[in-house]
Amino acid sequence: MTFDASDSDVTQPFNFPKEEEKVIAYWREIDAFQTSLKLSEGKLEYVFFDGPPFATGLPHYGHLLAGTTYFLL
Repeated sequence: MTFDASDSDVTQPFNFPKEEEKVIAYWREIDAFQTSLKLSEGKLEYVFFDGPPFATGLPHYGHLLAGTTYFLL
């Protein structure tokens, strides 16, 4: 799945639930979980340990940066 911004109409409202349904359909189409298992066969296993949510109050840039990095990997 690729994204080409040149054909995106940013003046129209974005329908998050509809886009989420498209992503889930794509994941099902490519059998994303099993595909990820096949792609990682024989590679070093790693684990993320996620800490408590925002122990110091409201989220700030540091939380967002760490969270984004966590989910991208």
